[in-house]
Amino acid sequence: MKPLRLATRGSDLAVAQSGWVAERVEAALGAPVELLRIRTSGDRLAEVSLAAHGGKGLFVKEIEEALLAGRADLAVHSAKDLPAEIPEGLRLAAFPERADPRDALVAGGRWSGLDALPPGAVVGTGSARRTMWLRARYPHLTVKPLRGNVPTRIDKMRRGECDAVILACAGVDRLGLAASIDARIDPAAMLPAVGQGVLALQTRREGALGDDLGALGDETASLAFRAERGFLRELGGDCNVPLAAYAEVETGSALRLRAALGLPDGTRIEEATLRGEDPEALGIGAARAIRERGGDAILAELRGDG
Repeated sequence: MKPLRLATRGSDLAVAQSGWVAERVEAALGAPVELLRIRTSGDRLAEVSLAAHGGKGLFVKEIEEALLAGRADLAVHSAKDLPAEIPEGLRLAAFPERADPRDALVAGGRWSGLDALPPGAVVGTGSARRTMWLRARYPHLTVKPLRGNVPTRIDKMRRGECDAVILACAGVDRLGLAASIDARIDPAAMLPAVGQGVLALQTRREGALGDDLGALGDETASLAFRAERGFLRELGGDCNVPLAAYAEVETGSALRLRAALGLPDGTRIEEATLRGEDPEALGIGAARAIRERGGDAILAELRGDG
């Protein structure tokens, strides 16, 4: 049987995630899977600001091109890296069970949480969202821009470039580095990114593979991501926009969505919490509620025309 070609970034985390998916694809579909490692624009720009070069979509652009050209059959993405829109001809086929969506504080065992860090402590992050929350809720801390993959950021902290780093729990866990986490940050203190902890399986729109991959999907993860992505799409957000959204299934198909949009310096943040059963409508509703409360002014300022 001809193997399915699974496109992935070449980072340790991407390969670990794709290997996990490959095992499940082989078990569900009975087809062998081979990994096709692709170096993306985001990987080539590992030490510079993504926002200045096109945003997180740089992590998926070349992978989507491989799918469209037929060089790959499916791809695995960290859902939080997906831009608001995907190319015509492709589809998001399945979302496996969500990993821990929270942010992680990694501080070399020296502090038990953000509240324990002393004034002036330097916290490294490459995320506009995390920077917003840190500056708004922990103004006594110093935020330092930090790029690189998960092991690289942890190594930079250990070498003294910063006192702590904030990473996604899911990525740290998937790399087998859970013991390095000093605190898993409550979403009430730092609302996660859209899709954090979710893996997205992508295929071409045509063909049966996308439908077949539905066997790997998790309904709870799908409902939550659809609500969070609805919020992202309605705002037209990217990595230049400090926004957050976290949906939870409360009972049956009833969802609670918490969402936020703010300025990078944390001086203004608008938040909304909505409940409902239609995930896309919930995301759109949260975005519109925030825009009515001042979100349009925030977006205008972020675009430079406010």
